[in-house]
Amino acid sequence: MAKRMLPIGLTSLRKIRGEMDCYYVDKTDHVRRLVEGGQYYFLSRPRRFGKTLLVDTLQELFEGSEELFRGLAVHGRWDWSARHPVVRLDFSGVGRFDGPDGVRETVEAQLEETEMQAGLEPGPAGAAVRFRRLIRTLHERTGQR
Repeated sequence: MAKRMLPIGLTSLRKIRGEMDCYYVDKTDHVRRLVEGGQYYFLSRPRRFGKTLLVDTLQELFEGSEELFRGLAVHGRWDWSARHPVVRLDFSGVGRFDGPDGVRETVEAQLEETEMQAGLEPGPAGAAVRFRRLIRTLHERTGQR
């Protein structure tokens, strides 16, 4: 059996399980219970402790990427026919914000990109209004939350 790599610094489930075939500690049953058992969560973990990988795992689950979960605990306990729209705002590559304007610009840029992917014309409204419109539109198109 060939040795696998350790996924040091990798935050993408697709890279870890698919492209690079790294070691992976299966926590997908915990993720499934997290999804099924609650409504709101605050994820507080130290730096470099798997927050981005957890969010990426949730995204892959909701988008129905079944091939990444074969052989894992969640595989037989998830409805792979349901594809849920995912809106992901990622602040990992931003670095330091210089006040509220930096946060606002980052959110608006990511919203604009997601709106364009969804075929929506970015409007002049504020981020909160655009975000609600995006969520509502994706729900209407897919029938999924």
